[in-house]
Amino acid sequence: MKSDIEIARSIELKKIKQIAQSVNIPDEEISHYGRYIAKVPETLIDNEKVSKSNLILVTAITPTKAGIGKTTVSIGLALGLNRIGKKAICALREPSLGPCFGMKGGAAGGGYAQVLPMEKINLHFTGDFHAITSAHNMIAALLDNYMYQNQDNGFALKEVLWNRVLDVNDRGLRYIITGLGGKTNGITRESSFDITPASEIMAILCLAKDEDDLRRRIENILLGFTIDNKPFTVKDLGIAGAITVLLKDSLSPNLVQTTEHTAAFVHGGPFANIAHGCNSVLATKLAMTFSDYTITEAGFGADLGAEKFYDIKCRKAGLQPKLTIIVATAQGLKMHGGVELDKIKEPNMEGLKEGMKNLDKHIENLQSFGQTVVVAFNKYANDTDEEIALVRSHCKDMGIGFAVNNAFVEGGEGAIELANLVVKTIDENPSAPLSFAYEEDDSVEVKVAKVACEHYGAKQVLFGPAARKKLKMIEELGFGKFPICIAKTQYSFSTDPKQYGVVSGFNFNVRDIVINAGAEMLVIVAGEIMRMPGLPKEPQALHIDIVDGEIEGLS
Repeated sequence: MKSDIEIARSIELKKIKQIAQSVNIPDEEISHYGRYIAKVPETLIDNEKVSKSNLILVTAITPTKAGIGKTTVSIGLALGLNRIGKKAICALREPSLGPCFGMKGGAAGGGYAQVLPMEKINLHFTGDFHAITSAHNMIAALLDNYMYQNQDNGFALKEVLWNRVLDVNDRGLRYIITGLGGKTNGITRESSFDITPASEIMAILCLAKDEDDLRRRIENILLGFTIDNKPFTVKDLGIAGAITVLLKDSLSPNLVQTTEHTAAFVHGGPFANIAHGCNSVLATKLAMTFSDYTITEAGFGADLGAEKFYDIKCRKAGLQPKLTIIVATAQGLKMHGGVELDKIKEPNMEGLKEGMKNLDKHIENLQSFGQTVVVAFNKYANDTDEEIALVRSHCKDMGIGFAVNNAFVEGGEGAIELANLVVKTIDENPSAPLSFAYEEDDSVEVKVAKVACEHYGAKQVLFGPAARKKLKMIEELGFGKFPICIAKTQYSFSTDPKQYGVVSGFNFNVRDIVINAGAEMLVIVAGEIMRMPGLPKEPQALHIDIVDGEIEGLS
């Protein structure tokens, strides 16, 4: 079979104007970024149409190094629904350069279920990530300058909470010292870099409901504390207008097309292990405005992405998903069943059975939110009929809908079984009101405990000294009602990435809390998770090149 990039290049793209016309987006409203990409203004959102559209979340079992293919399933489902005569649009996140040149090589789907043009989407796209990076670092530069210019007037921050970001995996920037080399180079202090998907600006962009809300949230960003213990914000710095200007174009969602020329929105890109893991509210609502079925995904496993999708995005945006699809693969299930990585492509029914405990735990968690759940089995070439039949039978015994997705190889044709299951399930199961893992009025400690103990399986939550200090600060500042956004490893329910399957009875250690006063959420940093990833021993960058004028190595 051709590689992803070969498949992408083999497809003759339609002009983006034609894609917009196919879903009744007015020609005069779109802003072209070349022939095949456009920005669509958020002012086209029609909340009455949003309320009538069927929102479908795609999530997954705990991911493994074998991959799950959640984006491929999301795109494939949109293709399948359109194949059976339904009007469907997917709303996805933008890829980050960090994973593209690090582990993954790309994040625009795979095989014959991709969003296109994949090279541009995986690289600089419409510049949204660069704008977010610039806006974040502009605040840092203006803050440093303010402190430098006003130090002789007695102004100082006893604690600076705002660091810098870069959309590159660079472990050398996790902890740094700025302002070295003399007085004119600024004030010497310790600082750090996060990766751009972890930026509060990214979270704000993805949660803002319009330009006014964007500006309001930017003004509320907490930058640090003065020597007399007063919070110092972007509003105090007087630069909210300038930062809003930097982000103005990025606020509008990006319209692209799939491998079968159906519309797709790709906008925003927070990671789910260190941020809230969902595409923008605006892109989701635009897709719902112009479609009867909107498919969106939440990053990594359901313990991270889906929980945050419900408890943060849906809670704040008033969204009500009609159905949640959990993606599983035979290889992933076998890894969770104790099978070694180098043997997961081999048939192993016992390992598969044991691994289904991970699937069952995620289904139980999803149902606790009041969601109807179906399983999408993402098919790989080496999967056997016996393995598929075993998972199908297991789901039948649980009363859970099951369908095989083969969109990677067959495009929309390979997702028709899943599409029919989705339509039938939504028609026959009126959605219950969404439940949440915790209440807004719960204390921060209770919120973390409810997620960690009831959803992850932890015995207890232990807050370290830095986290305890932040808890007191949060209470004093009145931020206790904010939803929580747990940052932990994606490879386990616990904070230990080597604990596969289902884990219970462990201590959930919280080492810090990052206050996102503008995004209006609290990032709970647990275990050894890093907000700036490092590169692997053999980064994908070693395989990315231009050969005979064509980009190679993206996938």
